[in-house]
Formats: sequence, structure tokens, C-alpha cells
Amino acid sequence: MDGRAAIVPLPPCSDPTISYWQDPPHPLAHHRTTSELPSLASTIIIGSGITGSSIAYNLLAKGTPSSVLMLEARTACSGATGRNGGHTKAASYRAFLDNIRDQGEEEAAKIVRFEYKSIKAVHAFAREHKIQCDSWEGETVDILYDQGQWRQAKKAILEIRRVLGNDDPAAQYKFHGALETKERFLVDGALGSVSYSAGSISAYLFVIGILELGLKKGLNLQTQTLVTKIQRSDSDHKEWIVETPRGSIRAERVILATNGYTGHLYPPVRGIIVPLRGTVAAQRPGSGLPKEGLDTTYSFIYGNGYEYMIFRPAGSKFAGDLVIGGCSTKAPEEGLYEWGTTDDSTMDPGIGQYVRDSAAEYFGSQWGEDHPDGRIRKQWTGIMGYSSQGFPLVGLVPREKDLWIAASFQGSGMVLCFHTAKALVTMMDSKDNEELDSWLPQAFRMSEDRLKHKFRGRLHEKTPMDLEGHSQL
Repeated sequence: MDGRAAIVPLPPCSDPTISYWQDPPHPLAHHRTTSELPSLASTIIIGSGITGSSIAYNLLAKGTPSSVLMLEARTACSGATGRNGGHTKAASYRAFLDNIRDQGEEEAAKIVRFEYKSIKAVHAFAREHKIQCDSWEGETVDILYDQGQWRQAKKAILEIRRVLGNDDPAAQYKFHGALETKERFLVDGALGSVSYSAGSISAYLFVIGILELGLKKGLNLQTQTLVTKIQRSDSDHKEWIVETPRGSIRAERVILATNGYTGHLYPPVRGIIVPLRGTVAAQRPGSGLPKEGLDTTYSFIYGNGYEYMIFRPAGSKFAGDLVIGGCSTKAPEEGLYEWGTTDDSTMDPGIGQYVRDSAAEYFGSQWGEDHPDGRIRKQWTGIMGYSSQGFPLVGLVPREKDLWIAASFQGSGMVLCFHTAKALVTMMDSKDNEELDSWLPQAFRMSEDRLKHKFRGRLHEKTPMDLEGHSQL
């Protein structure tokens, strides 16, 4: 892993795969608020995904006169947010035991509540602002095939209930035995399952909706404007110079909402935030699955990894389609070579094939025949960002003036980004106080110490040694 973590991230490639969500592109995709770049801006946000758009909205919603300029290397929302699997799901129990050990009970509980409330806030915001993004809230299920993972789930959920309290909304989980799992969730070979609250959404359309709200409040959005360098002004060191092929802009403050690409622009986080390429496929369901469609989203969890899957809700384009992703640990060396790359113009053939096959294999005899038009509607890749400690990095960058960061969302952007953006704007507004501490986990905060930790890969996935058991796969 050391070698992969040391790779210098490249900027977003110019010819990425096209995701299911981006086809066709929204009219805002190539938007430029002004034909020329301004020479000055109060605030520059680099990145137009859920983090950048939410930061912009929160800044502009305060009604301050400051100018907010957003720079996007490709089309609007063309990074990880526009390429994800559409899942608003926090499997918080899976990291809870580690978080108690490393952060203590109070902080572990704060992380669980943060994730739960951030998901709820995403769907509430879509409702409040009438964003047409196929927002769906319901139930998800984790199908467990590994004895160690099954034991860990039971232990972790009991601990969540003990620490948060049985009545806490974020502590509501249901266990299902092997027979009930087979009959209710239509899968074979599982040891059991866990169900809880989650949802799905077109993150692409959600972010387009936020950007539209921002534009009405004065946001200057400049797509297809690659940032090549950021540096302090040589003259007074009080301003930032942001360089692009279209010209340079002077700014009072800069916000890095660049997730897995952050190391390209800011070298001190190289090896601290490491990119990982993920693979996703949108599939037509097999003939044996319910004609009315599935009614829950899924994760399929085995000893060293998992796949996740949503169904497209009624009323959405291609209702009933399945969107499934993950699978990288099924590749040789557990997909080691997917780390360190920022190339989402291609995909690994082996991982791509596994993604295409996995849903039918999980449902087995229940799948039936493939659709006459073929199983796969579209397949694509995207670049995520992972940190050395398994948490986002949020706040003022150490030893820098007016350089802010909100990045590294561990493949869980729809769980973490929305409230992280709110937290960052609160910090920028000089309101970093006890009220913010009451809901923002300390582990998420950017600090000098977080730049010292060696990268260890994706955390909280493998079965702990003391819980290992026989896998059913």
C-alpha cells in the first residue's frame, strides 16, 4: 500500500466514463456564469460536487455581499458525487467498535448521530426546495455471509444501543435469521441480515438543484476550468493566487472541495488523502425479481469487503433498475492497483465483469432470465478519497491562512458531505464553539496531527481477528 499511497494524484482526466446519472447531461453541465473569469474573488471553491455546492449555498444563504466563485475542472458535478451509486446509507455499526476504542464512547456516538442526521438532512433539503432528484427514504438491509462479520454486527449493534440508548433514532436496527433473510430478501446462503433506515437519491440531480439555488443567490459557476496551481501571493502573502488555463484569480480565501484529487493541488496531503477508483453498474432486473420492484436497498457483506445496491424508485427514469457497486476486493491483491489512480476514463476488466455478474449471483435462482435488451444499461468509474484515519478532513489547513478543506469522504459522500459543508461554513464564520462541538466529531477536524498518520488503506471492512469465522462465499 505504501507505493500506491505515494503516487502523486493527477488532475481530473478530460474524457471520463459517463455515469448513468449524467446521461443525458443537465443543461447546467457546461454553465459559465460569466464569459470571462473574474480577476478577483472573495472566496473560491474548487469542486462542484455535493461538498462544494453545499458550501457555496451555506455561504450565500447568509446574505453576505462577498463574491463566491466556483471552479470545476470538467462539467458540473462530474466528480465522485455524479458517479456514485445513489445510496444514502450509513452502516454506522460497522465502524462503531473501532471508534469506541480509538475515540471513546462519546465521540463514537457523535459520529453515529452525525451520519444519521446528515442523511435525513439531505432528503429534507430536497423536499423543502422541491429538488427533483428521485429522493426515496425507506429501509436497507445488510446481507451477511461471513461468521466473523455476523458476530461483529451483533456485538456492535448491542454497543450502539447501550451507548446511544434503545430509543435513539440512530440506534434502530433489526436482526433477521438465515431463513427470514432468504424468504424476505430473496438471497441464498446468508447467515443472517441487519435492516435499518436508509434511502437513495440521484446525487447528480440533487447537486444540480443546489447549484441552481446558489446561482440565484449570486454564485459564479465556471465549469471546464481546471485549477492547475494554488499559491500565496508573492507581494503580501495575504491573498491566494489560483491559476487556470483561462487565467489567474486573486482570492481572499480558497476552499478545497476536491476529495480524492486534493493532493494534486496541495502537496502536504499527498499520502494523507489517497484516491481510490470505484466501479458501478446500472442493471435491468432479472425476470424472477418482483415485477413491482424491490422495496429495500442492499449491501452484501463478506469477510474482506462488500457490494452495495439500490433499486430505482417508482416514478424515476428506468424505475426498477438496480445500481450496484463495490467489488474491488474481489480483484487480485484485493484491488490494490485501484488505489492511487485518478483515471476514471477506464475500468479494470476483472472488476467490471464482477460488478456485472454480482447481483445475479447474489439473487441466484430468484434472478430469473436477463432482460431481453441485456442486463447492463451503463457502467462507469469514479474517484473517491480516503484518509489515513478513515475520517473526513474538515477545517482550516494547518500553517496556512484562509486555506480551507472539506475532503476525503471514505466512499460515503452522501452520508458525510452535506453536514460537513455546514460545519466548515460555521468555522469560517468564526462560530467554532461549543455548539459546533456538540455535533461535529472531533475526529473529522483538520489538524497538524492528522498530517502525520501513515495511510493504512480502507478501514472498518475486514473481520477483526478475534471475530473471524467461516465465510459462506
